[in-house]
Amino acid sequence: MITVLRGLYAGETVVDFPRWWRVAAVASGVALLVSLGSFGLRGLELGIDFAGGTAYEVAAPDASVSDARSILSRFDADGARIQLVDGEIIRIRSDIDEPVRAAEIRDALSTDLGRVETFEQVGPTWGDEVTDKAVRALVVFFLVVALYISARLEWKMAAGALAAVAHDIVVSVGVYSLLGAEVTPATVVAFLTIMGYSLYDTIVVYDKVREMTGRLGATERYTYTELMNLALNRVAMRSINTSITSALPVLSLLVIGSVVLGATALREFALALLVGIVVGSYSSLFLAAAMVARLKEGEQRWVQVRDKLSGRGLLDGPTRTIGRSEASVPDARSGGPSGRASGPARRRPAPTARPAGTGSGAPPRPRKKRRR
Repeated sequence: MITVLRGLYAGETVVDFPRWWRVAAVASGVALLVSLGSFGLRGLELGIDFAGGTAYEVAAPDASVSDARSILSRFDADGARIQLVDGEIIRIRSDIDEPVRAAEIRDALSTDLGRVETFEQVGPTWGDEVTDKAVRALVVFFLVVALYISARLEWKMAAGALAAVAHDIVVSVGVYSLLGAEVTPATVVAFLTIMGYSLYDTIVVYDKVREMTGRLGATERYTYTELMNLALNRVAMRSINTSITSALPVLSLLVIGSVVLGATALREFALALLVGIVVGSYSSLFLAAAMVARLKEGEQRWVQVRDKLSGRGLLDGPTRTIGRSEASVPDARSGGPSGRASGPARRRPAPTARPAGTGSGAPPRPRKKRRR
């Protein structure tokens, strides 16, 4: 393992990524099935901003959950969700959206249980509006990203990037469904941040493979998959370092913010970010790259290269590695190995020294002698 990390730091081709693409595809398929199954069977625990209803937080250090439930039963609110936070705060979430009834429950809790510190009520119309805006933001994000990547790179890379982002969102939502975590507006912001992070990682890989294709594609000595493998080995360590440096503050936010400070909003935001960072790094290296390699290998140019190399028996066995000296070939688009820019610079002859006081290379005219 240390040897592999050392090789990745040095930019050498030490990991056969195409060998693991099939394993990653199976693992991602299982994760997607579990996520979709949990989402279909259990659904999501939508916050009050999306589902509507009434939320209470009561400071009652000497009360219990059963005491709160007995008070709510008097108002036909037995289905309310009750949590005991830090042994002192009782958090109640009810589906009641009638203002008068919600106010009666608040007064009863304040009289029989303890001081009501938080009372929040959201109507169903507001919840539907927030949900529509979140879905609209997601759709606009996908459209803008698809147009930009298609214009900046190509549509096949845009398809691979969007497929990886969709994978990250589905898996992250599946984790939320499995854990029963509440989806709040902070969670939606975290999901949008996840998509941006995943795209950043994927674009770095695509930009590197485009550089490798420009350098070595014209030689027709390597397939697109081999060039993709070279690009992944060059950027893998960068992606891992970025993920670690991004996950550490998020992990501290999750532990300190939720466990020490008891901030629920921080916990929801940090949990979504942490899952998204891990899944995003994985998808950019194993899913987005594999999808683009599969699409590009179907192009006529790369089919001919593969057929030629296969006829020579060069594609039998694992993916070939490309050495550092071979990968440092100049970009063919900027002159190539046979261009004038790649040859040694021609030395110009030194300019002939001119006599002082003359403005051109002609010799000075002789002076006439004076007669005495």
